[in-house]
Order: sequence, then C-alpha cells, then structure tokens
Amino acid sequence: MSQLDLTKIPEYYHRYVNLVGDGDVLSHLDEIKEEHLSFLSGLPAHKHEYRYAENKWTLKEILVHIIDTERIMAYRALCFARNDKTELPGFDQDSYVIHSNANNRLWTDLLRDYSAVRTNTLLLFNGFEDEMWNNIGNANNKQISVHGLAYVIAGHDIHHINIIRERYLF
Repeated sequence: MSQLDLTKIPEYYHRYVNLVGDGDVLSHLDEIKEEHLSFLSGLPAHKHEYRYAENKWTLKEILVHIIDTERIMAYRALCFARNDKTELPGFDQDSYVIHSNANNRLWTDLLRDYSAVRTNTLLLFNGFEDEMWNNIGNANNKQISVHGLAYVIAGHDIHHINIIRERYLF
C-alpha cells in the first residue's frame, strides 16, 4: 500500500485522519478495536444512556453512530476498490441515530456489533490489492480514495472515543 495522499481526502475528514498515527492503518484499526472494546466494556451501566447536555447523544447512540459510519465507509471503500463509478450519497447521521433504537439495545449487543463490524472491515480491506487502495470514488459530492476511507474509519472511531472520555466520564 502506498503513502497516504491527503489530497485524495476531503478536507472535512482531515480532522479524523490526523488522529491516526503513522504506520499501517489496518494495524491501527485492529489495535484500537481491542483498546476501545476494553474501554467501552468498563463503562458503568448508569452511563450508557447518559447525555451530557440536552439533545446530545447517549453513549449507546454514539456507539451505534460509530458502527453505522464504519459500515457506510466500508461500503464506499468496497465500491471504489471494485472500480464502481456510481456516485454514492451522503447520509444524515442524526436521522440514523434517531431511528437506530440504540437506547433499547443491550450494551453487550452493541459491543458485539462493534467488534463484528470492525472484524469485517479488516477482512474487507485486507482483501484489497495494492492498486485498489489508490482507487478514488465520489461520495456525498466529494472524491476520496479507498486508502483515505480506511483512515477516516480509524480516525472517526478515535474522535468519538475521545469525546466519550472528555464529556461523559466524570
């Protein structure tokens, strides 16, 4: 896989990409999976549906958002890796959360879902040939590379875990 080219990633996503360390992004995805599962597993049950302010997401909703976003980004990567030139739509994250039924789900089920999605993401990306990583597609009217999508998935996860640490735990 080649060096990450930030010019093949919309500027909006740079805030996520910059959270990912140097090295192999797939190794980072695997490492943060275990780190974040351990962290999330240790959160007290009384915090799972806590909101730090009105109209902010609960921990369950944040976790479902991380899962949903990873699924969407992985789908985009699959399409672009396979050279599908279809322009893919954006998604309304707030609508996804509202209709996710997250707060009625068990925390353990959400953790299993998170783990399963990450495992599938890693299997998907590990199956890409080197040249596929440079493929570019259009999603939400922005061009992005397959390689960039892997970084977005990792950085987006880190971003939300940081928010949980900063705003939900006291």
